[in-house]
Amino acid sequence: MRERFLSVIEPLPRLWIVLLALCLMNGSAFSEVATSNHNLSVSGPGTVKAQDETRICIFCHTPHNASSVAQLWNRNDTAAAHTPYSSTTMDALPGQPTGASRLCLGCHDGTVALGEVLSEAAAITMSGGITVMPAVDANLGTDLHDDHPISFVYDPDLALQDGQLADPGTLTGEVKLDAGGELQCTSCHDPHDDTNTFFLVLPATDAALCEACHERDQWETASHNDAAKSLISSLNKDIPSANDCVNCHDPHGGSGSARLLYFALEEDGCLVCHNSADPDRDIESELTKFSTHPVDLNFDVHDPTEVLPVATAHVECVDCHNPHAARTEATAAPDVSGPLAGVTGLDTDGAALTLAVSEYEVCYKCHADSPGEPAPVTPRDLVQGNTRLEFDTGNPSFHPVEGAGASLDVPSLLSPWTTASVIRCTDCHTSDDGSAAGGSGPDGPHGSDYPNLLGWNFETGTGTIDSDSTYELCYRCHDRGSIFDNVTFPYHRRHVVSARISCNICHDPHGISSDQGDAVNHSRLINFDTSYALPEQNTGLMEFQDLGDRHGTCYMDCHGKNHEDENY
Repeated sequence: MRERFLSVIEPLPRLWIVLLALCLMNGSAFSEVATSNHNLSVSGPGTVKAQDETRICIFCHTPHNASSVAQLWNRNDTAAAHTPYSSTTMDALPGQPTGASRLCLGCHDGTVALGEVLSEAAAITMSGGITVMPAVDANLGTDLHDDHPISFVYDPDLALQDGQLADPGTLTGEVKLDAGGELQCTSCHDPHDDTNTFFLVLPATDAALCEACHERDQWETASHNDAAKSLISSLNKDIPSANDCVNCHDPHGGSGSARLLYFALEEDGCLVCHNSADPDRDIESELTKFSTHPVDLNFDVHDPTEVLPVATAHVECVDCHNPHAARTEATAAPDVSGPLAGVTGLDTDGAALTLAVSEYEVCYKCHADSPGEPAPVTPRDLVQGNTRLEFDTGNPSFHPVEGAGASLDVPSLLSPWTTASVIRCTDCHTSDDGSAAGGSGPDGPHGSDYPNLLGWNFETGTGTIDSDSTYELCYRCHDRGSIFDNVTFPYHRRHVVSARISCNICHDPHGISSDQGDAVNHSRLINFDTSYALPEQNTGLMEFQDLGDRHGTCYMDCHGKNHEDENY
């Protein structure tokens, strides 16, 4: 070993030996650099290196004629103007690179020749005709909008404002701020030590490096916080596969520059994992079905800071799912389930919520007060497109989504349902082959081969022969035998079985808002489909009057006949 060391230092001038000694005293930095890609001398292991120059440290440091900056700097400062990272969710204020970051960019922005050092009259010749950093990952260019922000003050005020950043006082380990309290390239990278690859100050595993600064709400219990789920090999990225964060985020050069996502289209990133390779989570196949939440029609419309209700109708994966909080936890209705954890919503009054508590609050973001809310799929006597108003517990009738139903007398309910039960939107709107529907696919309203994202068949017109499957959606909660034994209403069999009229023609499955109906005229979810029903010729009415004791009178013309006509 002594002979090898002497063979290295003998050709060097005395002052370079002094510099080398200083390097060796500084945690064996020289030996680490010598075996890394930062060794640009002829002995360097990388493809970017000098043609003949044997000195290693000279490319960054010199004992004489150094720059006025610290570290005996041996390079000209980059004169380029840089475009910093920006994002609607960032509270920091990065500007032009400063301090150590500007020194790093003297090579890594590709504007200064690699062999151009202050201590030499002529530039050092690089092998293969290379002058500046080649156009590879190491060349960040001057446009840093797709790179992790640098050169900003990271102080307690910033941590408090952001709410999900570590107190800067805790950054006393491998991840450090510079003397001015700014985050720099050297907060994450040690240019003298490549032990952890990419000159990282911490191993790129288990998100340790990212979590030194980022304290994401609910991340500790999130499903994505699982090293075993890593699919970096699928992304063809040369990054250790146990790092959770880099499964989705690229700190240098992400295609989706806002939030440094690998993919410009967020859904592409989600479907890297949620595809047929994992049948239990195969959302990609769900999105090819007859009825879907059309996430493929929206590009970069959703923003985490958007004001609710949104002005521009859209649906993207992150409208319903927070990838830093989503988990598989099951909850009781109407609470949000694990997959919807950490998502914004609208409450029953239409007020914006930072965190939705009930599942319907997530749905109301699009299906309530948004000007682009989906139109009702059935033309009704009483038209209501705002689902929030349909489910209001002050209504004359409603399905029990926000709270228990209005009626205490529903004999057709199947166990375990009772009149005190509360259901979710996804008890009806979900995948037709998810576990709730008896299949092996993922649950949730991603896609269904039935219309309107229903998990079960629900015929809406006329002429269909009743069977267990015709109105399977209804029969999940309501006993078919009870209905057609006329226990609930004496003419169900006559309508559904004999006349082959669907449940949907008389019943509005969501509810009748309180400003449109009352307990007498629009109880029992009665709101006629105007495709089949018209106002009665004699009275001009089209309504149902509840007479109590499960009896009532209809006023309308249906299939060309007066509905009150006893001969009908």
